[in-house]
Amino acid sequence: MTVLLAHGEGGRRSRDLVERTIAARFANPLLAPLFDSALLGAPGGDLAFTTDGYVVTPRFFPGADIGRLAVCGTVNDLAVCGAAPIALSCAFILEEGLPVSELERVADAMRAAADEAGVPIATGDTKVVERGKGDGIFVTTAGVGVIRSGWRPRPEATLPGDKVILTGTMGDHHLAVLIARNKMAIDADIRSDAAPLNGLLLPAVDRFGPAIRIMRDATRGGVGVTLNELAHASGRRIVLDESRLPVSQAVSAVCEILGFDPLFLANEGKALLIVAAEAADEALALLSRHEYGRDAAIVGRVADGAPGVLLETRAGGLRAVDYPAGDALPRIC
Repeated sequence: MTVLLAHGEGGRRSRDLVERTIAARFANPLLAPLFDSALLGAPGGDLAFTTDGYVVTPRFFPGADIGRLAVCGTVNDLAVCGAAPIALSCAFILEEGLPVSELERVADAMRAAADEAGVPIATGDTKVVERGKGDGIFVTTAGVGVIRSGWRPRPEATLPGDKVILTGTMGDHHLAVLIARNKMAIDADIRSDAAPLNGLLLPAVDRFGPAIRIMRDATRGGVGVTLNELAHASGRRIVLDESRLPVSQAVSAVCEILGFDPLFLANEGKALLIVAAEAADEALALLSRHEYGRDAAIVGRVADGAPGVLLETRAGGLRAVDYPAGDALPRIC
């Protein structure tokens, strides 16, 4: 069975597709009435709200798929703002001819990721476009979260001496998608790191509060671009230690072959934290005890000087880490 234009016309077929293929997989009390809006009640705290669209190709790749990516990306955008997710929305743009089995597979992955993050998919929408007018499936997710402990990102509070923590290895998602496109005939066991980070980051916020100056997930543009954004937001210089940057052996090997710098490869389950020096070691220990933080490391420091990012190389040199001229791999998420 494939998706038909009639599935998007609002009639019985639309209702059947939504109820049997999508809503049945996301079943929860908020979604069950299938109202035009999810009624969330009083959340009991300040709210954070985010949205994102996902167009990754291919839609299935080692370690994840477009559905898991969509849920994890939205959960992580909330988590790095100190917000616990309370509800997600999901909108599908489907192309006529898409096998319904693929939609079911994507919906199952979304449900699994949402369950892992402890958040319901509470509302959504489905549209169908003509054959050739889409690329199978696009997903848009939005999320609402409650900010915990009154914490706020405060880049202006960053001080020289603060430490930079990276929660795991770089580049796994980027290379997993690249290899899945099979344009370079590379055989390497690399899986996307797509993961919900609320369980990793929010306990650190609860424990260390304002000692965590700012957090950011290192997605498109990777660690290099994200740190540049943090450096300019804080008006500070960040100095990285190349010997401390975590990279898996497989990613490192592929980067050597293709000439990629892992600093600029996308991640979907890694975060950067700038933490006050006196709390950095304890924060690292806490993060390292979590499944998604086991390779966490202190990878640099905030230093005096003009805003920007510098890298202390293994050879003892110092080089600038600037924004790249372009994206080496479009449609990465």
